[in-house]
Amino acid sequence: MNLIKKHALQSLGYGFIENRYLAEGKDEYFHRNRQNNSGIKYRQLTAYEIEVLVRNRNQSDDWNKLLVSDAFNPELVKNCKFYGLVRIGKLEPYCLEFNNLRMAVGLYNSTIISSDFGDNVVVDNVNYLSHFIIGNEVMLVNINELATSSHSKFGNGIIKEGEDEKVRIWLEICNENGGRRILPFDGMLPGDAFLWSRNRQDNLLQERFIQFTNTRFDPERGHYGKVGDRTVIKNSRILKDVLIGSDAYIKGANKIKNVTIHSKPDARTQVGEGCELVNGIIGEGCRIFYGVKAVRFMMASHSQLKYGARLINSYLGNNATISCCEVLNSLIFPAHEQHHNNSFLCAALVMGQSNMAAGATIGSNHNSRAADGELIAGRGFWPGLCVSLKHNSRFASFSILAKGDFPAELNIRLPFSLISNDVTNDQLVVMPAYWFEYNMYALARNSWKYVARDQRIEKIQHIEYDYLAPDTATEILEALQILTLQTGKAWFQKEGKEGTARQMNNKGKALLEQGEAAIQELVIQLEDAENSSRPVIIRKAAMAYKWYSNLLDYYAAREIISFFERNPLSTINRMVAKLPKAGKIAGWENIGGQLVESSTVQQWLASIRSGKISSWQEMHTLYQHESNNYTDRKLAHALAIYKYRFGVDLSTNPAAVREILTFSIELRKEMTDRIYESRAKDYQNEFRKIVYANEEEMETVVGKLNDNSFISDEQKAYRQYKKKVEELR
Repeated sequence: MNLIKKHALQSLGYGFIENRYLAEGKDEYFHRNRQNNSGIKYRQLTAYEIEVLVRNRNQSDDWNKLLVSDAFNPELVKNCKFYGLVRIGKLEPYCLEFNNLRMAVGLYNSTIISSDFGDNVVVDNVNYLSHFIIGNEVMLVNINELATSSHSKFGNGIIKEGEDEKVRIWLEICNENGGRRILPFDGMLPGDAFLWSRNRQDNLLQERFIQFTNTRFDPERGHYGKVGDRTVIKNSRILKDVLIGSDAYIKGANKIKNVTIHSKPDARTQVGEGCELVNGIIGEGCRIFYGVKAVRFMMASHSQLKYGARLINSYLGNNATISCCEVLNSLIFPAHEQHHNNSFLCAALVMGQSNMAAGATIGSNHNSRAADGELIAGRGFWPGLCVSLKHNSRFASFSILAKGDFPAELNIRLPFSLISNDVTNDQLVVMPAYWFEYNMYALARNSWKYVARDQRIEKIQHIEYDYLAPDTATEILEALQILTLQTGKAWFQKEGKEGTARQMNNKGKALLEQGEAAIQELVIQLEDAENSSRPVIIRKAAMAYKWYSNLLDYYAAREIISFFERNPLSTINRMVAKLPKAGKIAGWENIGGQLVESSTVQQWLASIRSGKISSWQEMHTLYQHESNNYTDRKLAHALAIYKYRFGVDLSTNPAAVREILTFSIELRKEMTDRIYESRAKDYQNEFRKIVYANEEEMETVVGKLNDNSFISDEQKAYRQYKKKVEELR
């Protein structure tokens, strides 16, 4: 049966904190007084004010416990019940208006328990308002319950004094079994979530992360909920144990419990009708609308959940959007798009700039008797319509999957690939460098749009959006080695000969450099790419080899130009002399969208284990430090790759630098031309034209090709690039 406790009526509004949890010298208002930084000076009511309040059908258990500011107007308080210590700021005869909602300043038709109010608030028909600090010019209208418990944690993965460990909230990201679970905390960055979810065998490291989180918060009971200045909450049911920033807008929410909602004047957060949010933290500038269900979740700043989306046991990175879909047990880095009702994502690590098409099923336990495994997708992951994938799978950066049911686990190491399930021939087909040859427009625009959409106010982590960066350059270098080896192996098999790995590499390189004609009779396979006995075929290997090689040259040229711009001197020879010596190729990791050298990450982890790093704030300082050094680290990486490939240290060879800069102009022009050509296909395809009466109507509906602002910007950027390089030469 339900346990209904009876207390004396006089206790209502008092004893918020049990005596056993009160520290010596503190009362139940200690945290409340510390949290309330309004600066309002309160006084007791006058006899006249009490008379007016009583006449206006207000009640209080003790009028001496109702404190007000000097600008308090008792005529603006009607039909309210007050219990415990209530403090009210300025009330003036105005009405406040927001989005066509106009309400008189004052407190009306509400039950108010032990709460503080700023100046000129609107509180009307709040059935139960308990233990809250309300800011200035806040509007609270038609709310069933707005309450705070003494053990509130506001979405953070902590426990309060006297609580059992089992009540602690964990986020079970990346793995359905909870094997990579982390503790959510206010201020958690994508990089924090990623580092914590890895190295699970390292018990000391995991304990340190828990300590970071525990020491970040006060375990004492008695913290009050807050509603920031100018926030509007209307027509909502239950809001319990919530911290809400300024200028937020909440309308028609069903339930918001144990949640922190960040909001600022220049990054307002909104929650709309029918939403139910439990055990979460929401960053500033977020939008949550229309029947969203989120439980045990984190939303980084400027992200969106819409149209019935479900976000459970997951972290959603900055500037990401999920509509309609279900997302479970996932860690999603910044810049993710998922818009379609029948998509869902389950037990995945998705490293940003990703786009989930309709019907995509990421993760299935049909291949196991256990719970779902994991999927790891590099930047730019794009599964097409009705793609179905199995755990465990891993994809290199900018993988695009053609429509189909992929029957086995995949491990695709070639970046920028189109991956297809050829059911007719019972084989998996991989076309490396697909984007550059056939859809340069989409690839380039992907990088451009996320830079334009990055609305973060605090950019502690430098999020990499360029498709050509240290992570993809490293993957390209590995892909070149795979292509040469597999091509050489295919030739030796065709000839019925045996050869060493070195012989195969040399033969494969020679064939690939000759072009597609030289390999058209070879069956080139990608080994260890699918958990099956059927072949995995590489298509257009020579095309990919050429693109990969050219891109690494361009990578070096681009980083050298950037260095010259940072360190301008009178001649190119003098600038080349300033280049750092080429060293060994560094490994890189994607830490929540920020690219960091692997050695640096290992240094961080060692410092965490030793106690040299003792807080998340110190980690964030390190992220910022690496962000500041990123351009120099990229340059060193590009020079190291060039030396590895050609044996040439560009810092001692001005002629080679001139040559690579000249080549980069040609490649940049080809890429710019392909951006235009790949978009032009949409205007030339006869089947795309059939829905329009004529070409004029088509241009009216979709716009003219020559008016495309992105294409125009890219063409302008090419001309500027060419001019810059020619001036340097």
